This record gives sequence, structure tokens and C-alpha cells, in this order.
Amino acid sequence: MKYWDTMESKIGTLTLVCDEEAILGLEFQVMEPEGAIRKRTPLIEQAALQIEEYMEGKRVEFDLPLRPEGTKFQMQVWDALLTIPYGEVRSYKDIAVAIGNPKACRAVGMANNRNPISIIIPCHRVIGANGSLVGYGGGLPIKTKLLQLEDSKRTW
Repeated sequence: MKYWDTMESKIGTLTLVCDEEAILGLEFQVMEPEGAIRKRTPLIEQAALQIEEYMEGKRVEFDLPLRPEGTKFQMQVWDALLTIPYGEVRSYKDIAVAIGNPKACRAVGMANNRNPISIIIPCHRVIGANGSLVGYGGGLPIKTKLLQLEDSKRTW
């Protein structure tokens, strides 16, 4: 069974999706997943608390069970994203190299765009090779806010 609920954050309303065991999704809008029941489960409550702590600068690492669904390649990319430390960024090429496929920069970008658990799987920490902010599912203003939250000394 899937469950969902929303939370308000500094970057707007977020929708959290889970089952009995893991977080399955985090969206930047109110979105009712097909076949899911709206219920504030203990796991959704825990995720909402950790996201709130993150937004307040009190949490640099999430401690939640995650189960994103995707292709083998997407899973490799998302696993690599989880290794990017708080306050740091990597380029699409860096991620491609990290997964052993240095020519897959565009495919890494597509996998990054399909990340179903934004923020917690930190796709916002991936930038262009020249240091520019490029595409983000939640929009560049949200990506900018998240990066500034993590490194207030840097301007984007």
C-alpha cells in the first residue's frame, strides 16, 4: 500500500510518498499518486521532520529508508548523488565518471531529472561543467535556494 501527504516548507508545498517500509517520492507540488491513500504515516512524519531540520540548517544528512524506482542506470546515478556531501556540488561529468561511464553526461542529466526523491537524493547538487546552474525539476529558483542553504558563502 502507498501513502502520501503534504508538508509546507521554505520552498513551498512538498508531497511525500511512502509505503510501509521506505520513502518512494518527494515532489515539489501537491500531487496525489495513483492508488495511494492520503495518510500522515510515521515514516512521512519522520521525513517531514528531517526536511524541516534540513531547511533550518540543522540537518546535513538524511536518515531515511529510500526506495526510488528506476532503471539500473538511473539507480546508479541516484546512488552516486547520495555520495555528494552537503554543501558541495558535482558536474554531470563527475557523476558519469563516478558511475564508470564518462561519456554518459547527457544520460546522467536525464536520470537526474527523473529523480523521484528530490532533496533527499540531492540532485540539486549537480551543476554544469562550467559551474552554471542548469535544469532542475523544481525549477532553478528552488535549486538556487537549496544550494544557498547549504553554502551561504557562495553566490549562484
